[in-house]
Amino acid sequence: MKLMLKAVTIASAIIATPALAEHWTLSPEGSHLAYGTIKKDTVGEVNSFTNLSGHVSPDGKAEIEIDLSSVETNIDIRNERMIEHVFRNAGTATLTAQIDMDEVKALAVGQTAVVDVEAALSLIGTDVEFDTEMFVLRVSEKSVMVSTNDMVFLSTEDAGVNAGVDKLMELASLPGITRTVPITARLFFNMDEQKADAGTAAPVEVAAVAAVDGDIKAGKKVYRKCKACHQIKEGKNGVGPSLYGIVGASAAQADGFKYSDALKSSGIVWDVETLTTFLADPKGTLPGNKMQFAGLKKDEDITNVIAYLQSESEG
Repeated sequence: MKLMLKAVTIASAIIATPALAEHWTLSPEGSHLAYGTIKKDTVGEVNSFTNLSGHVSPDGKAEIEIDLSSVETNIDIRNERMIEHVFRNAGTATLTAQIDMDEVKALAVGQTAVVDVEAALSLIGTDVEFDTEMFVLRVSEKSVMVSTNDMVFLSTEDAGVNAGVDKLMELASLPGITRTVPITARLFFNMDEQKADAGTAAPVEVAAVAAVDGDIKAGKKVYRKCKACHQIKEGKNGVGPSLYGIVGASAAQADGFKYSDALKSSGIVWDVETLTTFLADPKGTLPGNKMQFAGLKKDEDITNVIAYLQSESEG
């Protein structure tokens, strides 16, 4: 499920570029979503969902529904148990996404691309956010195929289904079922010509250029080193404080985060110069702060990640 949303996100980016600004609809006949499980440590199984639907609008907004009652484990009683205990008769899981249009350029027929995407999965009251790389193929003028590029795993704990897996183990008298699930997806999208004829496609919005002279796309990749501790959502702290609006802000200002005395009394304003110095050597620049990261060694990585942080704060 996790990977499917990522695939949908890429498709949304492709079809929302100026050359391809049309409505697109998921083709269930050519699409396939599968996940794997391991029980008793050595028995591997592949399951799937047979009923998928969804669409992508001209502005790149994707919404895909997985019919949870269509889960296929090849054993009827196991299908029933999955629906009742793991999915709690929820009906559907919803996948939504909005992608930066600069991530994808219009592809000619036969051309491919590997694209970074961000998306979210809503499953029985739990939202899971993630990013990954997806492989995109322009099959024809009116169809796009998107597939998983690398193996990606979904944690049953993150998805909020651990209790259901426990129940499956109990009912089947199993000593164990894996709690990390590998997922693969192959998705086909076809142009919806009726909707395309109903009106003109929405224009692509160009993202604001960050004041920092850096490569925002490259900075996003550098930021992966920061994601274990920091988020860029306003007001959402993790192990470290939220980095939303960090460029130009005074130090120790994120609401609800418990800062070190060293940082609270520093008087630092996080402009490009101070961020550059700090990111190169956090401990050496400000002894006594709680940040455990050793620092970024490449000047270009520092410049690019600052540009990315600024662009994300500007929306």
